[in-house]
Amino acid sequence: MKSLAWLLSITLLLIGVDGTYAAEIRFAALPGGNLAYKQVVSIRERRFQDLVEQKTDFSCGAAAMATILNKAYGWNLEEDDVIRGMLATADPEVVRTQGFSMLDMKRYAESLGLRARGYRIEPDKLESLKVPSIVLLDVRGYKHFVILQRTFKGYVYLGDSVLGHKKMPLEEFTRGWNGIIFALIGPGYDRNNALLSPPEPLTTKTRIHTFSPVRDAELMDFGFIQSDFF
Repeated sequence: MKSLAWLLSITLLLIGVDGTYAAEIRFAALPGGNLAYKQVVSIRERRFQDLVEQKTDFSCGAAAMATILNKAYGWNLEEDDVIRGMLATADPEVVRTQGFSMLDMKRYAESLGLRARGYRIEPDKLESLKVPSIVLLDVRGYKHFVILQRTFKGYVYLGDSVLGHKKMPLEEFTRGWNGIIFALIGPGYDRNNALLSPPEPLTTKTRIHTFSPVRDAELMDFGFIQSDFF
């Protein structure tokens, strides 16, 4: 009964935590009634962990670019920074009605000293992709850029600037995907960046721990050159 009561008290404390922000909870779990502390993270924070959320209807490409630049290349950019940078060479009216294009993202990457390349790749080869990339999905007629983080055992892990981290069957993913990945290439790439280790859905019973450092040879397959590693 004592352990049950303890678990109930912890549950009540967790329920009392605000659903939007992380918090530190306190509970009596040490001899003499001393308090223990546990840092907890809200569901929303976990959903958007390491991702930049988009704030406008047309900025999914800007949010995806900001996420990769921040997490894979060590930049510290807001979505607004990327929007302003891409608008420097884009047509504002086209962006307002159609959103940013891969060409806009390519030009912006080049202005930062990076290269950006699009690759056509077959779905069965996606599991060999070892760098986070941007892909364009058709979601019920709506074109939407998301980050392809990894593909593993028939599932695709996506970083969505609207919905957060998602995991979907590869077959479902390919129905809305145009077959092209858009990758940033350049100096400063962190081959162990957080985007390569997306969180599992909260409902999962097990976690997958199969990540390993990306080898130079694997990166060179996707357009990196040896000088990019220094």
